[in-house]
Amino acid sequence: MMTLDQLQTELLALSPQEKAQVIQLLVSSLSGTWVGIEKTPGVMGGDACIRQTRIPIWLLVSLRQQGATEAFLLEDYPDLTAADLTNAWLYASTHQSEIEAALQRQAAA
Repeated sequence: MMTLDQLQTELLALSPQEKAQVIQLLVSSLSGTWVGIEKTPGVMGGDACIRQTRIPIWLLVSLRQQGATEAFLLEDYPDLTAADLTNAWLYASTHQSEIEAALQRQAAA
């Protein structure tokens, strides 16, 4: 595990854009709200989806695990943007157990 001093050193070495991403991650984590990600009761079983779509994060993760590239996803889902995929991957990385549970539910269905 990284110490706070080690983390501080790593953070200070980041580019301004990377630092902004870290800040966004921390704010999202503390507030429980994720940019571009929505959970709506009654829509896709309440699973986390890309904003204003019915595209669940677990589906994008599943497609990625099967070898789909970001270029393929953006072509196959024209409503998605590169920022949507970035938000999806960030959400998935910070909610791994939630995404794994959703993938297991889909496999069992």
